[in-house]
Amino acid sequence: MNRKKIVKGVGIGLLVIVAALMVYGVYWINDTYKPMAEAKEAMVGDGEVTVTNDTYITFKPKKDTDTGFIFYPGGLVEPESYAPLCRAIAEEGYLVVIVPMKLNLAILSADRADGVIKEYPEIKNWAIGGHSLGGVMAAQYASKHEEIKGVALYAAYPQGDQLQTSKAKIMSVYGSKDGVADLTKVKSASLPKGSEWLVIQGGNHCYFGDYGMQKGDNKAEVSRTVQQTKAVAATVALLKAIK
Repeated sequence: MNRKKIVKGVGIGLLVIVAALMVYGVYWINDTYKPMAEAKEAMVGDGEVTVTNDTYITFKPKKDTDTGFIFYPGGLVEPESYAPLCRAIAEEGYLVVIVPMKLNLAILSADRADGVIKEYPEIKNWAIGGHSLGGVMAAQYASKHEEIKGVALYAAYPQGDQLQTSKAKIMSVYGSKDGVADLTKVKSASLPKGSEWLVIQGGNHCYFGDYGMQKGDNKAEVSRTVQQTKAVAATVALLKAIK
């Protein structure tokens, strides 16, 4: 076989590999976790909470508030999946904004909270949080923005010691049966002294949202409602503390 044929064969082989990787990448990115029926129901407003789904998914309580919570979704989880959790927080009297991410990956849109803060100048006290990858990127955002007064990590942890010197109030909540997050890193996260920790006994990874079972996760020993109720209570306590 002459050299030209070898080079041509290698070139065709590489093109086939690249094409296959592109097809797989498109499939992987589009293979998202979708909201369950309960999540879709939580997207409908009522007399207590107004729900808007535009640039952001916003849950606005009936009474005016000066405290808001920005939520970053987990990786490849469609943002509507967190509607029940976030709506329940809003029902306690706080503006809650879920931030949709490019390709449903918060790592590609880590600074999107900037737009939320600009859109709601009446909010004087901001907290930010997120689930899994969303929590990691929320922590990164908080580490760079001193105006953030609170951070809520759901089955997540900051990168390195980026929050160690933060003046924000921080809480970390996770399920004891989580099969997706690295619980060793969650438990050993470098957080400031005085940070709050909550272990939901029997809780898993995916029950912070309403998107079905997540690959690699363990079966929970509590209901989704129980897990979210505890997470909401911890988040509301954090929001009360930053007012």
